[in-house]
Amino acid sequence: MSTAKSPISTPHAPTPAHTFHQGVRKGPFVQVSGQGPVDPATSEYLYPGDVAAQTTRTLENVKAIVEGAGATFDDVVMLRVYLTKREDFPIMNDAYGAFVEANCPGGVLPARTTVFTGLPREEMLVEIDAFAITD
Repeated sequence: MSTAKSPISTPHAPTPAHTFHQGVRKGPFVQVSGQGPVDPATSEYLYPGDVAAQTTRTLENVKAIVEGAGATFDDVVMLRVYLTKREDFPIMNDAYGAFVEANCPGGVLPARTTVFTGLPREEMLVEIDAFAITD
């Protein structure tokens, strides 16, 4: 018997502006849609020009969706980071490292891919999606 696919929805992360869910769960698998530096309460993009602050806010949104699926950030096995500028990599990497180390008490950090690309909104310097597996 196949496990049903279910949408993830939490008020602690931004509501998607388009035709997709914050995330999807199927059995123990949780896929979080790409998130940006958006305030869940106001839907405003935050921290223009500050890739470190945008990275932290984006990861907070990812964490909220993972938790909305009944998982923890420590269940995340893969994060994909999309950046607009190569020169932002070390700044993003420092903010990212601080966040994941603080939120992975098990000590095993998620795998990661970083891609340099254009993003949907000009004010976005970073977008991050995640894949988690729960017990």
